[in-house]
Amino acid sequence: MKTNGKGFLAAGLALLMLFLLWTVLIRTVDVQPAGVNGTDVGFAAINTWFHKLTGVHMRVYTITDWLGLVPIAICGGFGILGLVQWIRRKSLLKVDADILLLGIYYIVVILAYLVFEMIPINYRPILIDGAMEASYPSSTTLLVLSVMPTLIFQADRRAEKPAVRIAATAFAVLFSAFMVIGRLTAGVHWLTDIIGAVLLSTGLYLAYRACVAFADQKKQKEQEA
Repeated sequence: MKTNGKGFLAAGLALLMLFLLWTVLIRTVDVQPAGVNGTDVGFAAINTWFHKLTGVHMRVYTITDWLGLVPIAICGGFGILGLVQWIRRKSLLKVDADILLLGIYYIVVILAYLVFEMIPINYRPILIDGAMEASYPSSTTLLVLSVMPTLIFQADRRAEKPAVRIAATAFAVLFSAFMVIGRLTAGVHWLTDIIGAVLLSTGLYLAYRACVAFADQKKQKEQEA
C-alpha cells in the first residue's frame, strides 16, 4: 500500500503548529479568573458557557477514566508484539519498522502529557478529590485519539481477514467517539482542553504515519536494488 509520506508529514506539522498557536491563544485571549479558586481561564466566555451547558457528571467522568485503560492495554499489546519479534529475531533492529516507530510514537505522546502536567496551561473547572489538577490538553482525550487510530492502522496492515479490519475500525471509531463525547459532557475539562487534545493527538498521529510511509519507501527501494 503506497502512502504519501510528505503529505502526512505536512498535515501533521500543520496541526502541531496549529496546536501551538491554540495554546498561545488560550493564554492570551479573553483570560479571566473564571476557574476553580479564581484561576485564570482563556476563552473564558465560551468555556464558562459550555461548562454551564453541560454541567458536571462525575459518573461519566469515572466511567471514561476507567475506560482509559483500554488504549493503555492496546499499547501494551503492541509492546508485546515488538518484544516477541525482538526475541525471535534476536535483534531490536530487526523488529518491524512500523512497530519500532509505534513505540517511539507512544513515548512522545507520554512525554507531551508529562510536559503539560509540569507546566499547567490551566486547571480543571472543578476540584478532583479536593485538589486542583492540570486540565490542558485533556489527557484522556489525548491518549484515546493518539492510540485508537494506530489500532485501525495496524489492523489494516496486519490483519488478513477483512472482518477483522472492519471490526477494529468500528470499535476504534465508536470507542473514540464515546470517550470524546464523554469527556466533553462530564464537565471536568474546559471545551478548549478537548480541542487542544484533538489537535495535538491528530498532529502526532499523522507524523507517525509519515515516518512509517518513509520507512516503507526505504524498504521498497532496498528490495528493488
